[in-house]
Amino acid sequence: MSFLISFLRNLVGGILVFFDVITRGTKLKRTLEAQQQVNEQAQQLRLYQFFACPFCIKTRRAIYKMNLPIEKLSASKGSPHRDDLLAGGGKIQTPCLRIENQDNVEWLYESSEIIDYLQKRFT
Repeated sequence: MSFLISFLRNLVGGILVFFDVITRGTKLKRTLEAQQQVNEQAQQLRLYQFFACPFCIKTRRAIYKMNLPIEKLSASKGSPHRDDLLAGGGKIQTPCLRIENQDNVEWLYESSEIIDYLQKRFT
């Protein structure tokens, strides 16, 4: 039974990913200098995600439109990133944005909150 549920979840997720890719739109255009500054700031960010999760798709779509080169890490079962997410953030929930500041690390959950944070910081 769990195999069937997993199969259906991955099938629906794959369909959502397909439609996301073909309807994604265009990236935000910046000057070369502005994009370089954004690229430097984005090095402090990591997105923990599941590939077929609808909320992760929503977050990745927003990241794409804002033209942010944020590293995306899979939190799937068996992944070492899953252990990092649990140890650092305290729970296995995606999407989760890891934000490194000078001397501390924040873990931001919930797709809408992540998107709001990124829009305020980068647009």
